[in-house]
Amino acid sequence: MSGLTFRPWEDGDDLRLLEVWGGPRTPQAHEDRTMLRASSDAPFARCIVAEDSGVPVAAAVVYSSSLHPQRFWFYAEVASGLRRRGIATELLRLLRLELPDGAALKARYTVAAAGENPDAEGADGFLRAAGFSDLQRSRLVVVEPGSLPLPQFSDGGLTLDEAATGSVELSQLVAEFYNATHEWDPSTMTLGLAQTMLLGDHTGAKGAVVLRDKPKADGGRILAFAVSYDPARPEAPTEVFLGWDPALGLQDATIATRRLLGMLVHQFPVQLEVDDAMVPLALVIDELGPQEKATVIATSEIVATDA
Repeated sequence: MSGLTFRPWEDGDDLRLLEVWGGPRTPQAHEDRTMLRASSDAPFARCIVAEDSGVPVAAAVVYSSSLHPQRFWFYAEVASGLRRRGIATELLRLLRLELPDGAALKARYTVAAAGENPDAEGADGFLRAAGFSDLQRSRLVVVEPGSLPLPQFSDGGLTLDEAATGSVELSQLVAEFYNATHEWDPSTMTLGLAQTMLLGDHTGAKGAVVLRDKPKADGGRILAFAVSYDPARPEAPTEVFLGWDPALGLQDATIATRRLLGMLVHQFPVQLEVDDAMVPLALVIDELGPQEKATVIATSEIVATDA
């Protein structure tokens, strides 16, 4: 690493590094680059840039999340021509000096559906050598139109309702669902945070529907919900956050998930993010995949030092 120097992140480093790195290779890499930020204490963040003869070529960050307080996020990226030279390892070593003793880290990297991400093997090898192990798998999936049958509705029975994204009933269930499906990385989602992070207008949420066991006027409970978001591109499938009442048993939750998803894809495809911890939804996707009714666009591996 002769000639390399290390310094804290500065304003404008994002543009300087973009000139060296080029555009992100995957949607996940695009999102991960937003982790790079100026160091701060509230919230905690430390970001270091590596320079080669005064030119930024690599950067890495650790930061805390109040929503998931057990572990610090870690992300590093190195210019393609300088990889496998120990730069990321040195950045991680320097960042660990800034953390409390025994602090756990988590990181993620994307593996393309067909195994075509050229960076995946290097990221996997680096992180495992640094003491990270498997924590969770997340898949980005497109479910095709007509891939599931429409549910049977009846007077006084199963009901599909539109729901206001600002409703207390929906916000509370979304918070409960999120916490229940993140036991692998414990979360502190509240009704207010659900509104701020998942349901508010600024999130891109444009509507919600709920599946009830009977009409709301008769005391019907929400079995499953779906929140739709504007797609990243006009021609892309609608992005949907689908969940269920975590108090349901596995069989009932899976049935409710299938029914609601059947309604959502009656005429148009939808895009879902599916963690393995979302067992009922993962079971439905695993059933549709071999039938070519659901396509995995990308798979992200989440790893942690205390997994």
